[in-house]
Amino acid sequence: MVEDSIGVRETECVCVSVSVIGGGSCVCVCVLLICVLTQGASTSTTEPFGHRAKRARVSGRSHDLPAALAEQYLQQKLPDEVVLKIFSYLLEQDLCQTACVCKRFSQLANDPILWYTHTHFCDPILKEHKRFSQLANDPILWKRLYMEVFEYTRPMMHPEPGKFYQVSPEEHDHPNPWKDSFQQLYKGAHVKPGFAEHFYSNPGRFKGRENMLYYDTIEDALGGVQESHFDGLIFVHSGIYTDEWIYIESPITMIGAAPGKVSDKVVIENTRDSTFVFMEGSEDAYVGYMTIRFNPDDKSAQHHNAHHCLEITVNCSPNIDHCIIRSTCTVGSAVCVSGQGACPTIKHCNISDCENVGLYITDHAQGIYEDNEISNNALAGIWVKNHGNPIIRRNHIHHGRDVGVFTFDHGMGYFESCNIHRNRIAGFEVKAYANPTVVRCEIHHGQTGGIYVHEKGRGQFIENKIYANNFAGVWITSNSDPTIRGNAIFNGNQGGVYIFGDGRGLIEGNDIHGNALAGIQIRTNSCPIVRHNKIHDGQHGGIYVHEKGQGVIEENEVYSNTLAGVWVTTGSTPVLRRNRIHSGKQVGVYFYDNGHGVLEDNDIYNHMYSGVQIRTGSNPKIRRNKIWGGQNGGILVYNSGLGFIEDNEIFDNAMAGVWIKTDSNPTLRRNKIHDGRDGGICIFNGGRGLLEENDIFRNAQAGVLISTNSHPVLRKNRIFDGFAAGIEITNHATATLEGNQIFNNRFGGLFLASGVNVTMKDNKIMNNQDAIEKAVSRGQCLYKISSYTSYPMHDFYRCHTCNTTDRNAICVNCIKKCHQGHDVEFIRHDRFFCDCGAGTLSNPCTLAGEPTHDTDTLYDSAPPIESNTLQHN
Repeated sequence: MVEDSIGVRETECVCVSVSVIGGGSCVCVCVLLICVLTQGASTSTTEPFGHRAKRARVSGRSHDLPAALAEQYLQQKLPDEVVLKIFSYLLEQDLCQTACVCKRFSQLANDPILWYTHTHFCDPILKEHKRFSQLANDPILWKRLYMEVFEYTRPMMHPEPGKFYQVSPEEHDHPNPWKDSFQQLYKGAHVKPGFAEHFYSNPGRFKGRENMLYYDTIEDALGGVQESHFDGLIFVHSGIYTDEWIYIESPITMIGAAPGKVSDKVVIENTRDSTFVFMEGSEDAYVGYMTIRFNPDDKSAQHHNAHHCLEITVNCSPNIDHCIIRSTCTVGSAVCVSGQGACPTIKHCNISDCENVGLYITDHAQGIYEDNEISNNALAGIWVKNHGNPIIRRNHIHHGRDVGVFTFDHGMGYFESCNIHRNRIAGFEVKAYANPTVVRCEIHHGQTGGIYVHEKGRGQFIENKIYANNFAGVWITSNSDPTIRGNAIFNGNQGGVYIFGDGRGLIEGNDIHGNALAGIQIRTNSCPIVRHNKIHDGQHGGIYVHEKGQGVIEENEVYSNTLAGVWVTTGSTPVLRRNRIHSGKQVGVYFYDNGHGVLEDNDIYNHMYSGVQIRTGSNPKIRRNKIWGGQNGGILVYNSGLGFIEDNEIFDNAMAGVWIKTDSNPTLRRNKIHDGRDGGICIFNGGRGLLEENDIFRNAQAGVLISTNSHPVLRKNRIFDGFAAGIEITNHATATLEGNQIFNNRFGGLFLASGVNVTMKDNKIMNNQDAIEKAVSRGQCLYKISSYTSYPMHDFYRCHTCNTTDRNAICVNCIKKCHQGHDVEFIRHDRFFCDCGAGTLSNPCTLAGEPTHDTDTLYDSAPPIESNTLQHN
């Protein structure tokens, strides 16, 4: 005999079918059908089909004729609808029998000997039994039987232990997923309150299902399945199950069974104790597709013992799947995983609307938590504490009334691909030696910040997207030392990364952009390492270091920010090394209000203002940088700024390579200042400074211009190949010039305006082109060699006859030629361009060419634009 997959022997098919159908013509049709099927079932397969046919002829024609007619009728005449109607009276075991019998006939009909000798006879038999097999596997029949037993409106597949999932029949790989699921789920007990009495009191109604177990309570089912052959599979049917003591100490499987959305229809709740407690011995237990609630009667009286929806204790690893988990208790978390060896797998669950923590993992517990929805919990969505070390993947943690994830007191964990957003406090908080790893998560739209690491917290935050948070994307404070690597931190309503209060950390390889305040802010003795980041397109500055901030800031690219690329202020001393700081809408690097630190080996270029500004007591060390392309100069030192500016290359700036003004006193050594579109170094308005061993060459204006009460010291500099003067000193400035070499400059070497006194020693002024003196000696207007873009120093005059003003100057040759016989006055020896040659006076110049537009330019070079201290956080 052959055992079917559901468990009934196929030779019982005749009696089962007759007992179920009953009455009228259906009995006759069924008997005929069963006779034919039984004939095939009872024939020995050891004899050739031809021998069986021969014996039938010997037995007499009068006896064989009705059977042959019946067989012919079944094969050719009986419609599918009638056969399906007959099959619809069968239960699942009988239906399986019929399909199996037909399969045997099909195999028999495929015998090669039969095909060789009896092709004309076997072909209709094969076709007919194939038809019966298909009808017995009809999905509509199996769906009806399936829903009677399990209630599911979609097949629940159970391919392996601990794995359940529903499928759409239309999309399933096999033609009859209802039957497939029936076979997978058949050996299970059922909790269906009130049904057990009906089931056991009507054995005829459920003939063929005698081996099924039905219980009224979950507690009874847990006790019963351990003594049965059902392998611990329990179906909990639709209903609300209240205050049952569910302590699981064995690897049982408990799954909700209901139509529609299963987990909404099966509700298990407790009002006095934890709803589910998993204890040692429950490894590999499974609970799925149900709502689990803890709903204490007196929610305010839970002061002494914390209770939970799910409590998972030491040395157990259950699977919790597709459950809705709710707790109204204000003391205990909804899910508590605690103790060494506690290692559950919780997937596709909804842990929401709880009045305490959603998921709490503590005391060395671990586990895998994937694809869960965790929202609107009164405290953190997830707590990890005391060496808890879970793996949390693809969870959706949002709209919490507190923090999204809170790791503290040595909590750890691996968090991957989670979506954490719109929580009232930070999306992710790390505190007190906690050390989580957070990878490829999205942390966004937090009502405060994105990530908050404090009180010696650590952690690795790698390749996350952190954006659109109300405060900083990342906060690091109070001796915390996290690693922030490869993240995109953008579009924050305040800053990108905020490090304060002795914070540390490695900030590496991040893309920080589009934030309302500084991309990175470092303050109050914090000392992070910031490297390989891109900090760009911020609505404020790039990096802001203030209030004694420190840190190593190296190999970053800082560009296209609205304010300064880097700000250093109020006693801060960072080290900025090998950064590319460029294309800013204001200053590149801005030191002010006693900002100090080291700026070395950086590329600083293409800013709308100066590349570097130093002011108000700031004293940085600026060395080995390349500073070029500034629209307002290379370096500006003003308002009592200081600084050591050494070994830099400063070139191709639109205005002076270095500006020193308003009582500033920097030291410049061994710099190369060249190819500027204005002067090399411009010192004015009381500026001082020591300029030593610099090479200043190929600048469009004076190599060094000293003006308006300034008094620098120039030693051992080389000033050469300039397109104007080497050194010009004007407007009551003084200077000390020692050991300088001034050569091959177009206008000349050294020019001193009227009233200027200079201390000079061992200077070499040689081989200059002296274009001014040559033009004067040739009787040319000086405007011929200067136009209105440069200011050659020579004698200049006024013409009272032509009513010139203090803002006009006339060169000596124009006085002699164009204003001959006029009332003229010598003013002084100083820098100017000739207004007569420029064509801005009433009478045309007879020495110059076409008149040009009056620029009304002042005698000194245009002053640089100074950055104002703006409000910042």
